[in-house]
Amino acid sequence: MSITRIALASIAAFVAYFAIGFLTFAAGPLRREYENYKTIYRSQEGMKSVMPFGMLAMLVAMVVLTILYAGMYRGGSPLASGARFGALIGLFAVCAFVIHNYVNLNIGLRLTIGQAVAYFVEWVVVGIVIGAVYRLPATT
Repeated sequence: MSITRIALASIAAFVAYFAIGFLTFAAGPLRREYENYKTIYRSQEGMKSVMPFGMLAMLVAMVVLTILYAGMYRGGSPLASGARFGALIGLFAVCAFVIHNYVNLNIGLRLTIGQAVAYFVEWVVVGIVIGAVYRLPATT
């Protein structure tokens, strides 16, 4: 395991996570859906005060995921391997986070399905980025 590749892949995954998240949640079709649940979700202004904690937590999460990926990657196509890894993480997130929240929070099915699709795609992209950046060095 290379600390440099883990660091670079973690940073790239962090950027990809927030880029995809912005496109799907802040600027995309789900933006207005959250407004239906003002008593459950923070306002954009309210999020700004806690955003640094969320960003730090996501950076740590990306380091953890990259270490997990590095431990399981044995060669082959880094993009395909990253996509498989991201799909597993995406499925985990949908089941452990999105559906869990649907059960515990008073949110609608439309938001739940939108989040499920968005998070799954987001994690697949993050997995691909981790795979593309971490990949094993070429041997000579």
